[in-house]
Amino acid sequence: MDTQTLLVYFAKASYLLAAVLFILGIKRMSSPVTARKGIVQAGIGMVIATLATFAITRGHNLGLIVAAIALGVIPTWLWGKKVAMTDMPQMVALFNGMGGGSAAAIGAGELLKFTQPGAATPPLAMLTLAIIGALIGSISMTGSIIAWAKLDGRMDRRFTFGGQQVVNFAVLAAAVLAGLALVAWKVDASLVVVFFLLSLSFGVLMTLPIGGADMPVVISLYNAFTGLAVAFEGYAMGIEALIVAGMVVGAAGTFLTQLMAKAMNRPISGVLFSNFGGGGSGEAIAGSQKAIEASDAASLLYMAEKVIIVPGYGMAVAQAQHKIWELSQALIKAGKDVKFAIHPVAGRMPGHMNVLLAEAGVPYDLIADMDDINPEFKTCDVAIVIGANDVVNPAAKTDKSSPIFGMPILDVVESRQTIVIKRGKGTGFAGIENALFYADNTRMLYADGKEAANQLITELKAVEGGGGH
Repeated sequence: MDTQTLLVYFAKASYLLAAVLFILGIKRMSSPVTARKGIVQAGIGMVIATLATFAITRGHNLGLIVAAIALGVIPTWLWGKKVAMTDMPQMVALFNGMGGGSAAAIGAGELLKFTQPGAATPPLAMLTLAIIGALIGSISMTGSIIAWAKLDGRMDRRFTFGGQQVVNFAVLAAAVLAGLALVAWKVDASLVVVFFLLSLSFGVLMTLPIGGADMPVVISLYNAFTGLAVAFEGYAMGIEALIVAGMVVGAAGTFLTQLMAKAMNRPISGVLFSNFGGGGSGEAIAGSQKAIEASDAASLLYMAEKVIIVPGYGMAVAQAQHKIWELSQALIKAGKDVKFAIHPVAGRMPGHMNVLLAEAGVPYDLIADMDDINPEFKTCDVAIVIGANDVVNPAAKTDKSSPIFGMPILDVVESRQTIVIKRGKGTGFAGIENALFYADNTRMLYADGKEAANQLITELKAVEGGGGH
């Protein structure tokens, strides 16, 4: 057996090992307790797959490969080390777009290879899979870039125009037809360029009208797209590691997208082709928002036996997670039953609040998902809402004219008392008023999240020191 054959067998065995590590790593990521180990495990698998690829290239284009790895690793490592938690959703969206773009670039390279003079006619299956992967990867890349721009505040959350869905369908249909032409007729360089321009344009057009409240679903969906694109290109190139890794990511992303859509009680088609999360006022809300001082809020907490804290994106903006945990520790020390309630789409990406609380050191057994915690609000003495808005809005259950009607929410309104920590009277990411803020049992503590938590800690100590008087 010659050296090249041995290297190929070595690479295939390494790809198999890497695939097993990918699968085990993603499995471990399903639990906060084992997520860190899962990330490390999947990372080791990626290193093994990369080294195996070096082995089979035998130095061919080694300089370009090393330069590409350095260009990809060094800036992203530095960015990842210093990125603020508030910017994490944007980073995830952008990096996901890079993955889709990489898959599209592989497809472009494969297609353009067949346009060279004297190039052999590509196998039909390989050509078809390369085109499908390139289409999906292109959509994921530009769609993720638009999602990043929206999350980063660089563009309006929604952009609509008359006949938008018709235009979107026409562009997608044209891209598909260009792909079919590449398969049925001839791989022509000009046609390849047209195909990619249409595919990239559709990614932009598809994401422009999607409202901010749907961003967690969109990020998850594009993650699935990127995985599928990588898998298809793996089939086209005959690289087992790409096939397995892509299919695992695609399957996990698809499952997560379904969970996110279910959490919002909306079909995925409704996310992509309707105006949810883009505004609309719903019914007028009677009453007014009633303010409370930190000292009075601390007295309510002192008298409470059960406290449920509901974090949202505003907590991330204020970087208040550490202070909120400090407040929670003070309440627990005082004998209070304290829990954190997490809505599946709270924040700007799946699991955003879980990451923030884990960073602050909140034990996992104090964190409850929506379905588990909702029955407990009826026995909750005080609920603290910090930065959450749309996911606690009772209009989702009562107002059929509301753009979030039908979305499952955290039943904070059923608590005996609710304290909402908020910087001002602005609306949430969906752009609508929150009926919870006007409820008779709700009081508004207007302050920055970190400042409010500090005030509550100080006042709670004062109340305890004074025996509650």
